[in-house]
Amino acid sequence: MKNIRKILVPNRGEIAIRIFRACHEMGIRTVAVYSKEDVLSLHRSRADEAYLVGKGKKPVDAYLDIEDIIRICKEHDVDAIHPGYGFLSENAQLAKRCEDEGIIFIGPKVEHLQMFGDKVNARIQAERADIPMIPGTNGAVKDFAEVKAFAERVGLPVMIKAINGGGGRGMRRVDRMEDLKEAYDEARSEAKRAFGDEDVYVEKCILNPKHIEVQIMGDEHGNVIHEAFCQVLFAIY
Repeated sequence: MKNIRKILVPNRGEIAIRIFRACHEMGIRTVAVYSKEDVLSLHRSRADEAYLVGKGKKPVDAYLDIEDIIRICKEHDVDAIHPGYGFLSENAQLAKRCEDEGIIFIGPKVEHLQMFGDKVNARIQAERADIPMIPGTNGAVKDFAEVKAFAERVGLPVMIKAINGGGGRGMRRVDRMEDLKEAYDEARSEAKRAFGDEDVYVEKCILNPKHIEVQIMGDEHGNVIHEAFCQVLFAIY
């Protein structure tokens, strides 16, 4: 793998600044991108270089403009892209474009993002591994009628979730049937704004679950660098 001399971060705010700080400590040059509305944002000034991305697009859409991000990388000799979290961090298309252009994508491989980058594919992988799962729709719902039918079949409460992304965005818990349509519309709208994809699916909501998360980091040679258990959270995800 080639040496990384310059990294672009297609993200903003604290996420980008933390990556820039680590890069500076390692002697790696950094590149920020910013939407028109973020021209005065702090992350722009914390990078060695900064360029406007997604010209003419809405603030969030600008950071999701994969082809413009790739253009900036090629024009300014960027070796690698670190997506941070949110936005394009779980986007297989960005990882594939990096692969096509010989740019290092700091994150999972394309095939792994295709397997786990959206929640429906993750459910499919879990099903193939015979892992017990809570009831959910088979893929993205086509319309509200499908959401309503699922809720009536499994009973309330249910969770409407964005296929892509995470962090609670594009997610709505529904406890009353009269709130279902509004929650469906809100989840789709927020998912579209945050991740560029309005597709959602529905799961039965499990109240007061014990959420256990395992974080693993590995290198290009299959070596596990770090493995740690997240704290147990008593919340609804």
